[in-house]
Amino acid sequence: MKIAIVDSDNESFEEEHKVAERFGIELSRSQASDEQQTIEAARGADAILVQYAPITAAVLDALPDLRAIGRYGVGVDTVDVEAATARGIAVCNVPDYGVQDVSDHAIALTLSVVRGTARLDRLVRAGEYGLVPVKPLHRISTLRFGVVGLGRIGAATARKAQALGFTVIGSDPQLEIGSRTADDIEVVDFEILLSTCDVISLHVPLLESTRHLIGEETLARMKPGAMLINTCRGGVVDTEAVARALQDGRLQGAGLDVFEQEPLGLDSPLMDCPGAVLTPHASWYSEESYSELKRRVTEAVAAVIRGERPRDILNPEVLDRA
Repeated sequence: MKIAIVDSDNESFEEEHKVAERFGIELSRSQASDEQQTIEAARGADAILVQYAPITAAVLDALPDLRAIGRYGVGVDTVDVEAATARGIAVCNVPDYGVQDVSDHAIALTLSVVRGTARLDRLVRAGEYGLVPVKPLHRISTLRFGVVGLGRIGAATARKAQALGFTVIGSDPQLEIGSRTADDIEVVDFEILLSTCDVISLHVPLLESTRHLIGEETLARMKPGAMLINTCRGGVVDTEAVARALQDGRLQGAGLDVFEQEPLGLDSPLMDCPGAVLTPHASWYSEESYSELKRRVTEAVAAVIRGERPRDILNPEVLDRA
């Protein structure tokens, strides 16, 4: 049995090797970036682990022995899940490894934007003292915090915002409007959340229905001077529209960890927005989450090729066909 790490920017592969050794599985490593390189890296493997490499129908057709795909992370944007399922190939991700870390980061960005700390830090380093550039600041207990997407990470973010003193509401198409979650978060219509919240934190997957969820039209319907937080997927936000809203004052601030193009280019209009706090897709990271991610994704594909049902699998129906 063989697992091929097709591409990864991991600094260490200790967790993957531990799992492979435990089950007597061969492990190989490559750094593929396109379809042909991916095919070469994965040839002969029973399972692959991928981070950014494209796993398309064409790639899958060239890998008849492949039984499982493991994606380092929650999202599977680069994997053609439908094509994999049609070919009986299991797709495994790790949907809850970074719940605490991402929600912590969302709150950290929120506090930095709400209190202006990053901007004030830059002013002090430039030899300036004063509050004018960050005015107006408001007490947290006077602010309404809206969570778009009340899954694991959204719910954790809502709990933490609530504990800080925000009035918290949420929106989720899977939940009934007017209901309350287990954490007593009121579920409201997206338009209500959009127009009434001082802070909006995004926690949705990147789908065709959520691409540019925050764009010119939605920004126009947001409360003037609102603040936007995004730790989910860069494509959920129209970068140029958000930059314009920051520059003309429609948005007071934004805390962004993910972007449509990564790494974010120095020519991005966001670079000219002092109200934006920008981090390099770091919200998932802690030493603990890093180890958990690598261990669990390797365990998942190892289980599949050993004929077992993994804890983490997106398309379990393929196992029932075997």
